[in-house]
Amino acid sequence: MSRKGPGAALARLAALSLLATAATVEAEPYQPGEKVSGVIRSFGFGLGGVYLKWQEAFRRHQPDVTFENSLPTSDAAFPALVTRVTDLGPNGGEPAIVEALSFFETHGYHASYVTVASGSFDQEGRSNGPVVFVHKSNPLRQLTVDQLDGIFGSERSGGLRGFEWTEKGARGPERDIRTWRQLGVTTGPCADRPIKTYGHGPSGTTRFFQLNVLAGSDKWNANYRGYVESGSKQLPPDERPAGRLGARHMLSQQIAREPCSIGWSIMSQAAGIEGLKPLAIAARGTTNFVMPSEQSFRDRTYPMVRNIYIYFDRKPGGPLEPKLREFLRFALSDEGQKLLADAGYLPLPAAMLASERAKLD
Repeated sequence: MSRKGPGAALARLAALSLLATAATVEAEPYQPGEKVSGVIRSFGFGLGGVYLKWQEAFRRHQPDVTFENSLPTSDAAFPALVTRVTDLGPNGGEPAIVEALSFFETHGYHASYVTVASGSFDQEGRSNGPVVFVHKSNPLRQLTVDQLDGIFGSERSGGLRGFEWTEKGARGPERDIRTWRQLGVTTGPCADRPIKTYGHGPSGTTRFFQLNVLAGSDKWNANYRGYVESGSKQLPPDERPAGRLGARHMLSQQIAREPCSIGWSIMSQAAGIEGLKPLAIAARGTTNFVMPSEQSFRDRTYPMVRNIYIYFDRKPGGPLEPKLREFLRFALSDEGQKLLADAGYLPLPAAMLASERAKLD
């Protein structure tokens, strides 16, 4: 890949990725709070092998704990929690509305969780956060999440808070952004042209984008075109060779060739594609624009970093079973976080680790 021109932006981000990977984990050492024993059942996402490494390392501290695992996919976590066949549900994303609602209707309260890691900046298959791209010639450099809502979303009567639909997320058509001039692009071929919007089709990443940008709504800009991750099982076998429905095709054939287009995807899908320019993003209600990079994902200043969760059943106000508390404390310790970092996930910042540990008390 060329190191000159707009392509250098992606190269610089990759270089920052290598530097930040060596950063020190900010977690505290694991000190057993008490000696525990028994079986811990886990059903869900194996975190790319990290979950089993956690268990092996944990047993060096707590040898009387054993594990029963079924770790095929994040999609298995909530059904197992709902039907009480697991103690822990590791999950690479947020539950779908039917999953959260099913747990509540069965148990009478919401599932509890701790966040154990940040999703990766550019490591494939590691819950990458969305990055917004435009054509290299586009003068636009930054957007707020509110502007992303205006570009990719549409008017709506409400927004999701958990599984509840509330008026807090409502917005009218006056907040739609449909032309480049509305974004301050007043010169060049796109000034009075409509914005062509692209992104991902149904997936956990799309659900994250909807929750964090569209207030949980599924009302998109009418011209929005969705693609799935190239190389993923979401592409049917007869489509994989051409890849026309994949995100790499979208990025290389639409965004990198159409000056009046904008799209969101993930950095691993954009690797090696010339003609793309990533944008700095500011969190909703702020003007603190942050470029996507390994460091901004690591310190979570970039506003669209994804979470890796472990869900569990804990009655409101009730205690967490000691063996579960000890294992989750280990996941949030320096040893647990280093195992995550070695596998391509990003460890949590110190302040966030402290707040997640406090949930276990």
